[in-house]
Amino acid sequence: MATPPIRAELEFAVESISRPDAELPAGTGPYKLAWRRLRRNYVALAFGALFLLIVIMCLLAPVYSADIAHVGPDVQNITEVLHYGGKATDVVGLTGIPTGPTWHSQFFLGADTSGRDLAVRLLYGGRNSLEIGAVATLITMILATVLGTVAGYFRGPVDGLLTRFFELLWAYPALLLGIALGVSLQVGGLSLGLFTLQAGSLMVPAVIIGVVYIPYVGKPIRAQVVTLREREFIDAARQQGLGPVRIMVGEILPNLASTIIVFVPLILANSILLEAGLSYLGAGVQAPSPSWGTMISDGIRLIPAAIHLTLVPGIMLVLAVLGINVFGDGVRDALDPRSQVRVGR
Repeated sequence: MATPPIRAELEFAVESISRPDAELPAGTGPYKLAWRRLRRNYVALAFGALFLLIVIMCLLAPVYSADIAHVGPDVQNITEVLHYGGKATDVVGLTGIPTGPTWHSQFFLGADTSGRDLAVRLLYGGRNSLEIGAVATLITMILATVLGTVAGYFRGPVDGLLTRFFELLWAYPALLLGIALGVSLQVGGLSLGLFTLQAGSLMVPAVIIGVVYIPYVGKPIRAQVVTLREREFIDAARQQGLGPVRIMVGEILPNLASTIIVFVPLILANSILLEAGLSYLGAGVQAPSPSWGTMISDGIRLIPAAIHLTLVPGIMLVLAVLGINVFGDGVRDALDPRSQVRVGR
């Protein structure tokens, strides 16, 4: 007869007490527990795989352009005639309406008003949108973590100055602040000695978005640091003679890791959305460089005659942001110690 689980656990506990020198099983770390929870969340993993697939497709844009479509993202084919299905079709008709999806290697998703291959521009635009979102997220997380940690640890005048900076950025809606900064930098660029931003560069919207979202991460990190600095292990570190920098790097930052990890997908999704909004309004990516936002802006004038010009980049934008958000929610639930997800071996 098999031993009941509760009885077996009690016998193991009694045996461990009676033999204090016995080797106890190793404990499970919080990140290992989080991984166990996450890999049981099949919905989050599926959407994470969807976003990863979009990233891989966009990274392979040069391969698709050179080996399948045989055309670049900026090559205009206004006068070209397509022959498929036993008939000839102009890439761009006399009325200015481009051809729709052909489902063939060339013009797979159709063309835009300039006769450029929509599928090629979709992938290259995705590269630009994802690159801007990734760089903006990196800028936000680094600056927000540093500023929030410094403000929360030192308090006093330093905290007051940095908090006012956070509130100044927080007071403006992200889109309006992005438009104001985007228009000014796209006109004249920015030169700060070693750091230079050229007007029309992809780094312009990346830096703007990275700065705009600093308070959205910096304020929660500051609040958590204010709580952590009063804990006993920080007092012990001070008693050992550790300086502020070593305490912040060695003691406080490891305890902020879960918060930082949770914020990364959230800021990435919002950065991609804000880039699309800025590019749609002309304050983001500049022509002829494509992005999902500029493609939607170019195609919206031809609705409903050529709805594919707006529908195709819109669907890609929605899928990418949805994949990041759902996966990010799964990561947040996995890192939550109060999560009700059953954790087995």
